[in-house]
Amino acid sequence: MIVTAEWRIYNIMISELSERNYHTISGELTLIISVIINSFGVVLMLYSGAGISAISSVPYAFSRVFSHVSLGTWTYIFQGTLVLCLMLLRRRFVPQYLFSFVVGFAFGELLDVHELWIGILPYTIPWRIAYFAVSYVLLCIGIALANRCGLPITPTDLFPRELSDIISVSYSKIKITFDVTCLIVTAVLTGYCLRHIEGLGIGTVLAAFTMGKGIGIIGSLIDKKFRFKARISAILPVHAND
Repeated sequence: MIVTAEWRIYNIMISELSERNYHTISGELTLIISVIINSFGVVLMLYSGAGISAISSVPYAFSRVFSHVSLGTWTYIFQGTLVLCLMLLRRRFVPQYLFSFVVGFAFGELLDVHELWIGILPYTIPWRIAYFAVSYVLLCIGIALANRCGLPITPTDLFPRELSDIISVSYSKIKITFDVTCLIVTAVLTGYCLRHIEGLGIGTVLAAFTMGKGIGIIGSLIDKKFRFKARISAILPVHAND
């Protein structure tokens, strides 16, 4: 019994020492930063000409087919549909998902804001390659941060995270499947309605098949140095998946 008690004390001391090596960041601040990063990353990837990110390809396709509605508006329509699907899968009303839709609305508005000024950036081939590389990394960082903020996140990021929890499949597999499904819907919609595939490029396909892994790698690096604590997480409980 004495040995067991000493071992428990030792484990507690080790745990406390380990916690001191981490930097604690506000979950609310992390959510705001992730929304800004992700919205800019989506628009920058589209501007690079390599194709839009998979998670935004579906609303982009609708914005091209039904051009009287902006990309931002179609984005939160799409996100609202994802929120509804999650509630149906859980077979119950989930209040925190409504907060996620509010975050998604802000994300959609930021897409429109970034589209207003992005055209001032140079558009030579070397710059476009750089835009794609930067946007890819930004999206990996932004989604990894969103998954750790401890708060409801944009529905396009929330959907694979929650689906992973619901059906008990790893996040990276769900993320890749979700992204590829978005690409197929985009290709079919634009191909049929516009008679050519629009919004998809080699960058889109590359991101769809690799970003799930990229997010996992970035997330592992973040976990080594940072911890996130949201003050309103008790009001809006969420699942914390990688």
